[in-house]
Amino acid sequence: MAECDSRGLPISTESPQAAGQYRIGIDLLLSAWPGADDTLRQAAELDPHFALAHAALARLHAIKAEPAEARARIATAQEIVARNGSPREISHVAVLALAVTGQSAKALESALAHLDAWPRDVLILSLPLGAFGLFAFSGMIGHDQARVDLCERVAGRYDADDWWFLTYRGWSHAENGSVSRGRDLAQRGLERRRANANAAHAVAHAMFEQGAKDEAEKLLDGWLPEYDRAGMLHGHLAWHAALSALERDDPQHALAIYSKYVRPSASLGLPINVLSDTVSLLWRLQAYGHEVPSGMWEEVESYAGSRYPTPGLAFVELHTALLAAATGKHAAAVDRIKANAQRVADGVLPAGPVVPAIGRAALAFANTDYAECMRILEPVAADVARVGGSGAQREIIEDMLLLAFMRSGDSAKARDLLDRRLHRRPSQRDARWRGQIEV
Repeated sequence: MAECDSRGLPISTESPQAAGQYRIGIDLLLSAWPGADDTLRQAAELDPHFALAHAALARLHAIKAEPAEARARIATAQEIVARNGSPREISHVAVLALAVTGQSAKALESALAHLDAWPRDVLILSLPLGAFGLFAFSGMIGHDQARVDLCERVAGRYDADDWWFLTYRGWSHAENGSVSRGRDLAQRGLERRRANANAAHAVAHAMFEQGAKDEAEKLLDGWLPEYDRAGMLHGHLAWHAALSALERDDPQHALAIYSKYVRPSASLGLPINVLSDTVSLLWRLQAYGHEVPSGMWEEVESYAGSRYPTPGLAFVELHTALLAAATGKHAAAVDRIKANAQRVADGVLPAGPVVPAIGRAALAFANTDYAECMRILEPVAADVARVGGSGAQREIIEDMLLLAFMRSGDSAKARDLLDRRLHRRPSQRDARWRGQIEV
């Protein structure tokens, strides 16, 4: 009897033990749960000619920003699958090869074509989805809708209780504005597999979009202790809890969470999350008028310099711009802005001109030139979604524009933006700011 993956697709291995480890490892990977690397490695060791096990390890190395290991694993998978792979497996490995070697546009095109033929190939379906997926980092303005469209197109091919599909279908709907539906789907995913960090994350995001900060804190307080700190989303989920503390105007509790779980020396998360979570939380603290303790910015600078010394993803560039501006490294910020502007001109930065514009606006904000910040940021505000990430992550740019309105004395624009935000979701902080404008 042929071996199959966890969604019933045939896999080329003659080892039942390798197949079993592969199924477990893929589900650990898809739930952002510790142990995926060891389990998938065992699958590859049990059957060294198991191409999909090597390909899954390549994907995991790429997620963890380990490019050399990812390239080595995918090369092994390509060599094996060329000899004895099925058409699906050959295509599966080819899509992953494009993704892990940084050919994102081709990877997205190939993934969508692959899914037309094999919609239940769950690892390939995971590639376009999520805050850091191929859609999010494609530079398109409508990536939230694109994720929903893809999920709905394949929904009929997944079981009604498939915990992973419920999770990502829910997250996609919540990010695209159908928050109640998205929360319901994601909660069902969490109920069906509680050891699922992606589901806890999706539910927390939906709660954020609903303005249900107290519920989000209760969820995370009850669930996070079950999640090993080695889990790739542990620090990021703690970041959500710290944001909730800031929402309550409790910077000391936010800093306590940051120090214990989020800062570079404490987090075991993905580098892109460590950078974005640390920069955005410290920036918010500083911008909202709270003191950032000595040494915290310097620690983040050191981490960013070691992990992201040269321009890369638009989402990373957003945060390196905020970091340089907030810490007074304005010459370095100008150099990075120029480099990103050249990348836009060369056509190699899909998000386009919004990236250097955010850098210039951050510098103006740091220099308390709020009128200049407004002048730069207002025309591109609608394009910020092009950098990828989630709505909660991108809100920092809207916060910068809002604070520029308030501090420049443009009460009408500040009031209009706050009213739109409060209509979108309740917010204690926005309500406080709205009250300040009326004084």
